[in-house]
Amino acid sequence: MSSPAPDPADPVFQLHRGGKLAVASTVPLASREDLSLAYTPGVARVCEAIAADPSLVDDYTWVSHTVAVVTDGSAVLGLGNIGPRAALPVMEGKAVLFKQFGGVDAVPVCLDTQDTEEIIAAVTALAPSFGGINLEDISAPRCFEIERRLDEALAIPVFHDDQHGTAIVVLAALRNAATLLDRKLGDLRVVVSGAGAAGVAVTKMLVAGGVNPGQVVVCDSRGILHADRTGLTPTKIELAALTNADGRRGGIVEALRGADVLIGVSGGQIPEEGVADMAPSGVVFALANPTPEVHPEVAARHVAVVATGRSDYPNQINNVLAFPGVFRGALDARASRITDAMKLAAADAIAGVVADTLEPDAIVPSPLDPRVAPAVAEAVAEAARRDGVARA
Repeated sequence: MSSPAPDPADPVFQLHRGGKLAVASTVPLASREDLSLAYTPGVARVCEAIAADPSLVDDYTWVSHTVAVVTDGSAVLGLGNIGPRAALPVMEGKAVLFKQFGGVDAVPVCLDTQDTEEIIAAVTALAPSFGGINLEDISAPRCFEIERRLDEALAIPVFHDDQHGTAIVVLAALRNAATLLDRKLGDLRVVVSGAGAAGVAVTKMLVAGGVNPGQVVVCDSRGILHADRTGLTPTKIELAALTNADGRRGGIVEALRGADVLIGVSGGQIPEEGVADMAPSGVVFALANPTPEVHPEVAARHVAVVATGRSDYPNQINNVLAFPGVFRGALDARASRITDAMKLAAADAIAGVVADTLEPDAIVPSPLDPRVAPAVAEAVAEAARRDGVARA
């Protein structure tokens, strides 16, 4: 990958010079007494207390409010496999969003390996320093196994944001779009374009939220997933068995014929003719960045509600609506993991913020809406307590 050298006058590079994060002390160090309390000899007493009762790490270190943002740089934004160093600006940005919107401290951890076993071992070894692990921009299908095994191995929340953050916000947006159009989720025929990390999670989240799995059709780059298709990965075999009860075949255009909802999480382009063949009063979420699968102005010719992942169009479906509040709530509850019920609670909370003011161009809150993260955090913490995974 080659690109022009940075232009010092470019405001993007000006903003990023020196990075976007720094470490700040939370205690005074103005005197010998301060130093003796914060470090030796005072700190030894805290160490001994934690050694005797490891749960005290939550009370006497940063663990209760700090997460690791972990990547291997294999699937960064729309840039692809750019490696750990090039991924670091994105992870720094993620950490800034955690702090700004959720009051959660976050540390970027960019691993110089793309081996599944090495990633699992590295994160497991790092885990005692953090209250949660946010996996980021790790390519499918490795991301599924990495998250599953870390979730089993660690007693702290593990959350792959490319999967579940996207899925939470999509469910929130679709709930409100259905309400606006006086439809029920269980009656909608939904097409998901993309069977990678986001597509898999979106499909499962919509089903958990009330969409009829038989009414969902998932497409990958080769077309519709169905039970008789050969050459599918284990994850796609599972999706094919769960969805497409009518056994539809063909490509994205065939899938969209008569569909009520299109959710694009693929990055591929979808022809206008497919959108034109959707059912009346349809919904299109074209979420690829920076180029949506269907241009929003094109989609608006044929459907009632359009959303993208971009900030320069209405209805931005952005993970920042989910992950700061999800982790804030999980940390507040000292949850040992993030359950499906916690994710559904997060989606309901996001939808609820704008439930009384729905318009076709305002089915989700703005990412800058200060009401979002507190609402999500409270709902997630309550769900953690109901599910029995909370320790506070």
